[in-house]
Amino acid sequence: MPSTLTLFNLCCNSIMGTVVHKLPSFKFLNPTSSSSHYCSTTTTTTTTTRTSKTFRAGSRRRSFSISASASAVREDNPALGSLSLGHITRPDFPILHQEVNGSRLVYLDNAATSQKPTAVLNALQNYYEAYNSNVHRGIHYLSARATDEYELARKKVAAFINASDSGEIVFTKNATEAINLVAYSWGMSNLKPEDEVILTIAEHHSAIVPWQLVAQKTGAILKFASLNQDEAPDVDKLRQLFSRKTKIVVVHHVSNTLASVLPIEEIVLWAHDVGAKVLVDACQSVPHMVVNVQSLNVDFLVASSHKMCGPTGVGFLYGKSELLSAMPPFLGGGEMISDVFLDHSTYAEPPSRFEAGTPAIGEAIGLGAAIDYLSRLGMQKIHDYEIELAKYLYESLLSVPNIHVYGPAPSENVDRAALCSFNVENIHPTDIATFLDQQHGVAIRSGHHCAQPLHRHLGVNASARASLHFYNTKEDVDDFIQALNDTVNFFNSFK
Repeated sequence: MPSTLTLFNLCCNSIMGTVVHKLPSFKFLNPTSSSSHYCSTTTTTTTTTRTSKTFRAGSRRRSFSISASASAVREDNPALGSLSLGHITRPDFPILHQEVNGSRLVYLDNAATSQKPTAVLNALQNYYEAYNSNVHRGIHYLSARATDEYELARKKVAAFINASDSGEIVFTKNATEAINLVAYSWGMSNLKPEDEVILTIAEHHSAIVPWQLVAQKTGAILKFASLNQDEAPDVDKLRQLFSRKTKIVVVHHVSNTLASVLPIEEIVLWAHDVGAKVLVDACQSVPHMVVNVQSLNVDFLVASSHKMCGPTGVGFLYGKSELLSAMPPFLGGGEMISDVFLDHSTYAEPPSRFEAGTPAIGEAIGLGAAIDYLSRLGMQKIHDYEIELAKYLYESLLSVPNIHVYGPAPSENVDRAALCSFNVENIHPTDIATFLDQQHGVAIRSGHHCAQPLHRHLGVNASARASLHFYNTKEDVDDFIQALNDTVNFFNSFK
């Protein structure tokens, strides 16, 4: 018996030609020059209607061109007052203004990676065109300028999360490397047999696997808190796991699958009461809300640039100064040393101690530009807008027949992040994602989202996930829901 996706492929090949197997076609919408598109202070809205493809139930796909740069947003600008943050900021993201497979691109895979504004693209180009050079080593003009901009980016990260000093920020290639740094440097130095590492079953693989490896080497024990009846990590059970054997608590701030938010301040208090440290995976929170490491009082926190409108290939670790200073190097090589002799070496102070070799200079500078951009918008404004979008997405999905949306329902006391993982009865999530992309130009994620233990607990192998950022709009959600209903109807037609 052929699978549903096989039937879909055969049907598409016979009726629509090579829809499934063709390369995506890209066509930019509303092409304008850089200067007119990003600097104009006028505001226009364009509505475009196209004939739907075979199997498409109909189209309400709209194309928006708001000629106003988000960097020029002002509270007292009457021309922009009635527009959402999504409409205002979309012109700053060139990639969003294109057609994919004949439809306006609707990008809903922001939990995997975010798009980059022109300001970030310009910062990268400017680095490579104007002052490309290695940092910290040269005395010539290009090296000095590159060093200044690289260290300025570190200061921007520190200010963005309210670290007490830029020396508490270590640049890494991503959040995964940052967690591994803590696991191998702090963990290998501080964990011994029978010590306990506390996590939840909703953690990303990057927060589980490094500690499994360190536990195998040290004899430490990993303990996991499960979910409550609302499909959120059970905070009460988490607290019950704490004991004097607990040495570190490794938890997410926002779940990349359940959209739930953990009470980090309370968890830190409980952990510190038993003498444990806390490492927070903030990949899904730093880009979407105000994060203040001093008020949270976390010991370590990690995030990735590419999820916060910055370049790929760079992330950061925040660590309290006294902890970083006591940790041994993670990687050896240039830059992280003080003196090298044939029989031994001495090491630089943090953060240089943990940044062996030539770093991702341009990418760090691009991250600094992304932080400038986000700061101009205001993280509280971004968070407020996304909470509104999150509720709209969740409630809209509930209108789809036979759907299950994972995680807690939004309420007066519960705010969901702007993402929804879901399954539709008897339709594989990869089939859904494939049809949405090839028939509607809607980009979502399907799979286990690097959270296999969580999916096993939920009783499924995979789920589909739609995730939003501040440049998304309610119209994006409407187009997604219409496309999803069309997708469900298509696959149900084979039953």
